[in-house]
Amino acid sequence: MMIAEEWKNELELLANAEKAKILSGFFKTGKGQYGEGDIFLGITVPQNRSVAKKYYNAPLDEIKQLLNSPIHEFRLSALISLVTRFKKSKSEIERKEIVNFYLDNTSYINNWDLVDLSCEYILGEYLLTKPHNILFELSNSSNLWEQRIAIVTTLTFVRNNNFDTALKIAKKYLTHKHDLIQKATGWILREIGKKDIAVLRSFLDTHAHHMPRTALRYSIEKFSQEERKYYLNLKRQQS
Repeated sequence: MMIAEEWKNELELLANAEKAKILSGFFKTGKGQYGEGDIFLGITVPQNRSVAKKYYNAPLDEIKQLLNSPIHEFRLSALISLVTRFKKSKSEIERKEIVNFYLDNTSYINNWDLVDLSCEYILGEYLLTKPHNILFELSNSSNLWEQRIAIVTTLTFVRNNNFDTALKIAKKYLTHKHDLIQKATGWILREIGKKDIAVLRSFLDTHAHHMPRTALRYSIEKFSQEERKYYLNLKRQQS
């Protein structure tokens, strides 16, 4: 039996129809929603991790069979295995190969959990000591998920006290209409505030009045009630 088929069979044994129904609603798979048509088996992330870790050394063409699947948990399992493989790799050549594979398959990294559980651990770690041009290219994409990859990847840089790329992409997304981008942008700004509150305040002093409300609310979650009110009032005054 091919590795991919064995891997899929192992995941299918964990399927739970009741959980699948809940997940289908949670990840907005209805007509016209961002996850339209996505198929769930009802497997929890911890269950998936326990399976995926067995296959992190599978050939990339086998991993691709799961990543290119219409089944959400197969794609997630493929990404979890890639993250594990990247973390364990000591080879710069292999790490680059994983990054290129990831970038070549972004059309299948097509829900927010798939993005958030993979991009910072692969792209973020790889780009820590390299130029960030690819993130600006992704932020220019018409694809919602590539746009989210661009901003969420910067979380790795923020955790290493490098805020420049995150702030540039956040500024670029100030007029973004989708709440999944607004939430991600506010999240990253909040993380910057945990590292350097003065940097976040400076950004908000300049941009709070025309930030999307969702992004603003996420970014100020850790502020005092008085300070949250101050920045929300800036937004209201502009409105």
